[in-house]
Amino acid sequence: MSEESENSNSSSKPVQEELIARRGSASLAWRWFGFDKKDEQQTSPICRICRKQIAVKQSATTNLFHHLRTTHKTQFEEYERLRAEQNSTAATSTVQKKTQTQQTLAETFTKKTPYDKTSEKWKTITNSVTSFIARSMLPIQSVEKDGFQEMLHTLDPRYNLPSRRYFSETALPKLYESCRQTLSHKLQKVTYYATTSDLWSSRTSEPYLSLTIHFVDEEWHLQSFCLQTCYFPEDHTGELIAQGLKDALSSWSLDDKRMVCMTTDSGANVVSALRINNWQRLPCFGHRLHIAIERSMRDPRIGRALGVCKKVVAAFSNSWKKKKALAKVQQQMNLPQHALITECPTRWGSRQRMVERILEQHKAIQQVLSEDKKHRHLIPTWQDVEVLESINKALGPLLEFTDALSGEQQVTVSYVTPVLSLFNNDVLAVQSDDTDLTKDIKRSILTYLNSKFAGDNVVELLGMASTLDPRFKHRYNKDEQILAIESALKAELMALGNEEDQQAATVPEEEGTTSDSEILPAKKKKKSFGSYFKKTQQANRVEESLQTAVEKEMQSYLMIPEIDSDTDPLSWWKAQEVNFPRIGKLARKYLCIPASSSPSERAFSTGGNVVTER
Repeated sequence: MSEESENSNSSSKPVQEELIARRGSASLAWRWFGFDKKDEQQTSPICRICRKQIAVKQSATTNLFHHLRTTHKTQFEEYERLRAEQNSTAATSTVQKKTQTQQTLAETFTKKTPYDKTSEKWKTITNSVTSFIARSMLPIQSVEKDGFQEMLHTLDPRYNLPSRRYFSETALPKLYESCRQTLSHKLQKVTYYATTSDLWSSRTSEPYLSLTIHFVDEEWHLQSFCLQTCYFPEDHTGELIAQGLKDALSSWSLDDKRMVCMTTDSGANVVSALRINNWQRLPCFGHRLHIAIERSMRDPRIGRALGVCKKVVAAFSNSWKKKKALAKVQQQMNLPQHALITECPTRWGSRQRMVERILEQHKAIQQVLSEDKKHRHLIPTWQDVEVLESINKALGPLLEFTDALSGEQQVTVSYVTPVLSLFNNDVLAVQSDDTDLTKDIKRSILTYLNSKFAGDNVVELLGMASTLDPRFKHRYNKDEQILAIESALKAELMALGNEEDQQAATVPEEEGTTSDSEILPAKKKKKSFGSYFKKTQQANRVEESLQTAVEKEMQSYLMIPEIDSDTDPLSWWKAQEVNFPRIGKLARKYLCIPASSSPSERAFSTGGNVVTER
């Protein structure tokens, strides 16, 4: 090839590259023009419509537009329309960009200036952070976390987050006082209430005493509030606990005469404290059931079988290989993909769930352990499996009752008598196909529960609560107890009626009114002999009318058919309070009692989760 041809080829390539580069600014023109890919020496574009080569000078596109205007009018009109739209869009974006970027000096200064700590905006955000920490029960140290501070700065760059000390010493105590005042105002309207209390030791072995209040409000909603979980460093004697509980009630201006009952566990010091204060006590059903089950487990066969279960669970918990092998075998055998459950010594339900899970996964456990020489001896024998099945049959049905009677959002006290009756007649009744061990477990549990809920005060309290529940009434009360329960209810109704009459008689006269005796001295009239009997006759007549009304109301209430067991008794009383106003007051009084002390224990569990080791 000659030198001239080489030079021409080298000079044509920059022209093509420059024209192609110009397509960014003249892309509308290049819609109808292009280069022939086969001809590398081509220096001018070709019209794609008529295939005519257009002469151009370097990168200019004027000839291209001229060719469209003179030869292809339709395409030229389309080009003009598209160019007009493109220019309009570019102008709009430019204006918006200038508007967004241009700010006044005052606006720039305002957006960068932090909020003053006396401003409403700063107070609102700080109160929101305080509420977030309290409601979510987060450590106060959370405000020092980089991620938390970065999130707040992203939401509002002008807000400066206070220190941890500010929240612990100022913000949270202020929020507590505000909540306390609101709750204290609400408690002043409560006529009758029940309480639960318990003692607890923290991670650092510091003792605390809790007090939780329960009542039915004016709208027939069951309310529950933890009044305190206070530091209690004194010796846990009955006298000191009794004084501590009295001080707790007085700090909230609560009259202990309005307290119907306190539900506690079976600690001797707590029982003694309530006896010293002369307060009605209801044994915690969950605690009594736990002790009854623990007593029924005192059998060497049960001890060995449970020991094997614990070792099996420990072997799988400490080895990820065994966990993986168990999951694989479960899949092969079509067993549920469930992990083994560890027992908690203070919760009998966790032990029962452990036994139930071991029985469910017995085949898979046996196959995994048989392949491991070190742990092959942990395979439960057929005797162990038989013992575990006996335990599961006796205790399995009791789990649901424990959960139901531990709630604090629904009425539970009226369930105790029906549940005990159900235990004796159905759930824990000896069956013909029961093993000897199952029979022994059932008898032991029933004997203990029946003896601990057989006290006269407890029987009367539970019987009255069950009678005031429209789902049960006298259905589960024993025949020899019905008359005593009705007599106690009528006596309370009479006392309430007399108390209302006394309050009505002692209502002070309105301000601004003056009685006749203040204006003119009363003339002394001579008493007749019959006037001595008038007051006695009127009092007897009032008492007879009240007693008649009480008996009629009681009889009418008992004659109404029982409602469905799934119906909320408080909703029923809200609708029927108009028809039974006197009995409704007793229902509000007794149905607020919790059957277990779980509300106080839940407060401790929450505290143990929030107060970490750090």
